[in-house]
Amino acid sequence: MKAAPVFESGDHRWWILHDQDEHRVIDSNVYVMESNGQSILLDPGGFEIFPQIFAAMVEVVQPSSLQAAFVSHQDPDIASSLPLWNACNGKIHWHIPKLWEGFIRHYGALDAHFVSIPDEGRELVIGGRKLEFIPAHYLHSSANFHVYDPEAKVFFSGDVGAALLPPGHSAWVDRRDPESSKAFDEHIQHAKFFHQRWMPSNEAKKDWISRVRQLDIDFLCPQHGAIYAGENVQRFLHWFDALPVGTALSAMHA
Repeated sequence: MKAAPVFESGDHRWWILHDQDEHRVIDSNVYVMESNGQSILLDPGGFEIFPQIFAAMVEVVQPSSLQAAFVSHQDPDIASSLPLWNACNGKIHWHIPKLWEGFIRHYGALDAHFVSIPDEGRELVIGGRKLEFIPAHYLHSSANFHVYDPEAKVFFSGDVGAALLPPGHSAWVDRRDPESSKAFDEHIQHAKFFHQRWMPSNEAKKDWISRVRQLDIDFLCPQHGAIYAGENVQRFLHWFDALPVGTALSAMHA
C-alpha cells in the first residue's frame, strides 16, 4: 500500500492510498483531502487492510489532522475499519448516509461521532475548502453518496467507475496521455461486468449522469481500480450512459 498525489495546489491536496499487488481481498482505493492542516478520509476501507492504509497515510498526512471521515455506503470494504480509526482519533466526525447509520454501528465504535447526510446531500467545509456530498442512490447502494471538490475539480465516485484490475495496475487509467482512447478502451473491459452486475437501476444511472455532467471534473476517482483524468472522464460518462445495468435477472432467464 502506498500514497500517491492526485491533486496539489499550495496547501490543498488530494491523495490516493492504493494497493497495486495484494489481492487477498478486493483491492480498495482510499482517498484523503487535506487543506490548511485539516483533512478528511474518504471511504477508509475494511478492517483487513487498516494497518496498510494507516501506514501509507501517515507518510503524507498526520492522523491528528483528521477532522472528518466520509462513508459512501454500508459495505465492509468501505467502513469496517471505522472502530480502528475511531480508536486512533476519537475526534473524527463520521459523515454517513442517514439511512445506514444504524447498520454501520454494527461495525462497532458506538461512541463515534456520526453526522447524518440527508438523501438530498449537503456541503462540508474542511480547512476552508468546500466539499459537496452528491447523491448517487442505487449506484449500487440504496443510500449512497459521492464527493465533489469544485476547486480541485476532483470527484470521488465510489463504486461508479470501479474496475477489477489485475495485480500491478497503475493508479491511473492513463495519466501520461489522457487524450488518447487506447488505454481507456483496454481499461474499461475490466469495468463492464462490475457495473452491469453491481448497478441495479438504469433510471438511477441516467439521473446521476445528468447531474454529474453539469460539474467541472478533471479527476474522477473510484473506490476500486484506477483514476480517470482529462478526456477519460467524459469517455467514462459516455460509456456508462450507453451501458445497460441490472442485468442479473435477464441473465437468469436467458
